[in-house]
Amino acid sequence: MALVHRFIGLIAVMIVEESVKGFRFYGAVDGLSMEYYAMRCPMAEITVRNTVNRAVDSDATLAAGLLRMHFHDCFIEGCDGSILIDSTKDNKAEKDSPANVNLRGYEIIDDAKKELEVRCPGVVSCADILAMAARDAVIWAGGPFYDIAKGRKDGRRSKIEDTINLLSPTHNISELIRGFTRRGFNVQEMVALSGGHTLGVAKCSSFKNRLSKFDSTNDIDPTLDEDFAKTLTGKCSAGDGEEVAFDETRNEFDNAYFSTLWRNSGLLSSDQTLFTSSQTKGFVNMYTANQAIFFNHFSQAMVKMSTIDVKEGSKGEVRENCRKIT
Repeated sequence: MALVHRFIGLIAVMIVEESVKGFRFYGAVDGLSMEYYAMRCPMAEITVRNTVNRAVDSDATLAAGLLRMHFHDCFIEGCDGSILIDSTKDNKAEKDSPANVNLRGYEIIDDAKKELEVRCPGVVSCADILAMAARDAVIWAGGPFYDIAKGRKDGRRSKIEDTINLLSPTHNISELIRGFTRRGFNVQEMVALSGGHTLGVAKCSSFKNRLSKFDSTNDIDPTLDEDFAKTLTGKCSAGDGEEVAFDETRNEFDNAYFSTLWRNSGLLSSDQTLFTSSQTKGFVNMYTANQAIFFNHFSQAMVKMSTIDVKEGSKGEVRENCRKIT
């Protein structure tokens, strides 16, 4: 299966790469460049890619983990690796927020960092490693190729209270638009980035608000397919920690997520609202019908996201250990 994913990823590179090239510097920030490590650490990209591929070859579910971690890093303090920092007795860090406790893939970043510290000590930031790892995870899963500028520095702040900026699985369309607009995205980019849910799962605690069994004051969410609601109710009777895939191809990056919205089988309230709102339904229809367009728009939006509030020069550092501020 891993070889199939790699092959699909290579095909996606050939189809999408040309259309993405024109967007490689979309939202670029001074100090970032495609060739940032060409002289400083020429093995940086291949080292990260090989580390990611080894990990997801062993556990395909880690692809979703890396992508989600990159989202959560960028939407808090910007793409500065602050999500990687461990809490201390004097500081509760971002990763211990309820919204982040289920993030996975930290050990992959650690492994890549250790190898790079041997090859080129003090050069490659944890923030860059995370951004590259998320991209490589998408490609491994059969998703589109996109390139990102490098040169981010690692942030020196990671506080649990900052995670208030993260989006909630119960958000309605207005709340989602406000959250993405605050980070500089338009509605089309928001829908494209939401397509990242084509990878991975959600726990019952994230969507049980939609099931009447768990909330006696409300009926089943009317936007939820009745048969699917029964399936979810049965699954979640085992507890909040039970997991359900966003779509039927949980480890493959494709447009199946948007098809679930068509069937009123979007898992989260924040998923299904993309199809029920007139502001976003047209984009859902487009991505359902044409995976190549979705891949193209997702690539552009990811390039843009990877530059959110990046730290440069003296504004940041290059950590020796991604879990500790120097």
